[in-house]
Amino acid sequence: EIRISARAAQQSKPALPEMKTATGETSPPTQTLPMTGEGVLTEPEVPLEAEDVQITFPAADRWAMPPPEWRRYGHDGDFPAARGHWWDPFNLNRVKGDYPVLGQQIFFNFTGASATAIDFRRLPVPSNVASARPNSANFFGRQEQFFLFQTFRFSFELFKGDTSFRPQDWRIRITPAVNVNYLRTQERGIVNADVRKGTDRTDAHFGLQEAFFEYKIRDLSPRFDFVSVRAGIQQFTSDFRGFIFVDEQPGVRLFGNLHSNRWQYNAAYFYLLEKDTNSGLNRLERRHQQVIVANFYIQDFLTHGYTTQFSYHFNKDDATFHFDSNDFLVRPAPIGSVRPHDIRAHYIGWTGNGKVGSINVSHAAYQALGFDSLNPIEGRRVDINARMAALELSYDRDWKRYRASFLYSSGDSNPRDGHARGFDSIVDATSFAGGPFSFFNRQGIRLTGTGVGLEPPESFFPSLRSSKEEGQANFVNPGLFLANAGADFDLTPKLRAVVNANFLWFDRTEPLELLLFQRPVRRGIGGDYGVGFIYRPALSENISVAGGVSALTPWRGLRDIYTGQTLFSGFATLRFQF
Repeated sequence: EIRISARAAQQSKPALPEMKTATGETSPPTQTLPMTGEGVLTEPEVPLEAEDVQITFPAADRWAMPPPEWRRYGHDGDFPAARGHWWDPFNLNRVKGDYPVLGQQIFFNFTGASATAIDFRRLPVPSNVASARPNSANFFGRQEQFFLFQTFRFSFELFKGDTSFRPQDWRIRITPAVNVNYLRTQERGIVNADVRKGTDRTDAHFGLQEAFFEYKIRDLSPRFDFVSVRAGIQQFTSDFRGFIFVDEQPGVRLFGNLHSNRWQYNAAYFYLLEKDTNSGLNRLERRHQQVIVANFYIQDFLTHGYTTQFSYHFNKDDATFHFDSNDFLVRPAPIGSVRPHDIRAHYIGWTGNGKVGSINVSHAAYQALGFDSLNPIEGRRVDINARMAALELSYDRDWKRYRASFLYSSGDSNPRDGHARGFDSIVDATSFAGGPFSFFNRQGIRLTGTGVGLEPPESFFPSLRSSKEEGQANFVNPGLFLANAGADFDLTPKLRAVVNANFLWFDRTEPLELLLFQRPVRRGIGGDYGVGFIYRPALSENISVAGGVSALTPWRGLRDIYTGQTLFSGFATLRFQF
């Protein structure tokens, strides 16, 4: 920028006459100066008599002025004005959107991410029709499994806007992903429906996870309220904890905010793609399932720091016939009446997240209504009437956070009456009651040798569906009661320790008794407990390491279905992001 003193400005311009104010007093002369840029701006009137007053002209290109070198504490410590490098995402970097690539307002942002996961687990495993060991048990086989998962994501984003608070005028984003995974088991018929494929599998898949165009329709106020539209494959999470819908799918989304950003809203329509079974990435094949979501957030609702949300979901899942990547039938589920069927489910919900006084509060409540044209367990059309509720309370004391939570999903007490009362989601990815440090949440437990699960991974709903991503919702299920206690300890700014314990019961067991032709099946599931850590060596999310161990000690209900052997999981994840 260019600065000149008031005296210099006075010498370069002719003297101006004194001005009379409304009270008749004489005011000193002032000078208005034009500014460079896209428009003509003016400085506030400056008295030319004051020698210490500086008049500032902004430079034509504000991006062409790098900050000076400044080492505040010499060679060690704080460097607030360090110059950037192409490999440095923290300081000024052209590929991270800090400088425009075209003109003054068009930027480019690249994000590269790597996620590596290792999981060793013991799960109930059927020996199926061709056991890997002679003279093994008739149904249950060796339970140990090893899983290795590697994903690379590359996001390329071009946008017009600013690097401050102003919403972007438009942006284009493309995110391809590559996954390689390896699974080793001790029994046949697990990695593939064909028992000749053996006991281990190596698989790779390429998926397009994001490909959208976003455009700001209009600014609604000088306080950055706006309305925008986004079309294409995009990531969307419909509530705070991922209870109902979390996915990356093609769709159209209208979104924005109001009232100085205190109100936010979404109206979205998605036409789902099929998923690759082993990687979870998108396949460019239509799923014949449509999802509509509308939600509305209010910040500082009734009290400062608490945000509430009201939402509506609609799941239109058409009758189709589909085998997954491992040749297992997943649509319709291979239980009961195996015929394609339609699902029309409506979800009406209220959720909240924030702080009330000194207590952190997170809650959710949903009512599901609609119908299933041919539920596989009941073998007939059923009317859906199910509900769920969840509440987490936590308290922060210095570097410690103590948590307690409760979750209820309704079960079906009579799986023969034409009414489906067991709650199920669309595609959930639940972060609740310990999340990945909970065995029941992290691992999916198979219920039958044909691939139907008691509950899917990253979920607390025992839905008896074949697959969370590729199968269909099932509202004839046992439901769940969950009580949780846990604590997080920030041992250092970089290291957090996690302790978690869950206690689980089925709400109703009649669907299990009908499906397994077994009575009684009691309600107790078990005690689920785990410990772990999260380590961020760079004090940011650019590098993070997480690991832990968790176990599930079966109670009488789980022993009725499986065996009394304790199930366990040990995992480690490593994430890099540029």
